[in-house]
Amino acid sequence: MLHRAQAGDQAAFSELVRIHQDEVYTLALRLTADRELAADVSQEAFVRAWRALPKFRGDAKFSTWMHRIVVNVAWTQRRKQRKHRADPIDESFAEPVSEAISPERAAESAAMQGRIRSALRELPLPVRTVVVLKDVYGWSHGEISEHLEITVAAAKVRLHRGRKQLRSRLWKEVEVEA
Repeated sequence: MLHRAQAGDQAAFSELVRIHQDEVYTLALRLTADRELAADVSQEAFVRAWRALPKFRGDAKFSTWMHRIVVNVAWTQRRKQRKHRADPIDESFAEPVSEAISPERAAESAAMQGRIRSALRELPLPVRTVVVLKDVYGWSHGEISEHLEITVAAAKVRLHRGRKQLRSRLWKEVEVEA
């Protein structure tokens, strides 16, 4: 299917979009923290992928290549959007609540998720991107460095800084509540 799409077969590319659209949107949403912007990023990422598909060498999996495009588009779009409006409430990290847990525990979990989302939105985009790719998607430092075109050391530093900033923000909230 990929080879047909590279040869210009729109139906084959449509199938690739169908297969990867949820994953692309989810990554865009986690990077932008805005549903509308994530939809725009997803659409732009697929447009860029279609244009660049003939040049795709296959050194990485198609999904990995798409992740790279999404990250680039998200960074570009996010910078443009930040000038014009504030971040909306983000639901991109919402986890389904198990029926087996108590209502009190569910409320605590929802409150913590909100705090984490809020603290994550406050991170600078390059730092947030590394934290999301590592801690949410489980990418290795090598994969992150390769796809963001930074050194492994820079990926580790950004991850360390991001986690440290998240910890600091979350502990401040806990101390204020106590």
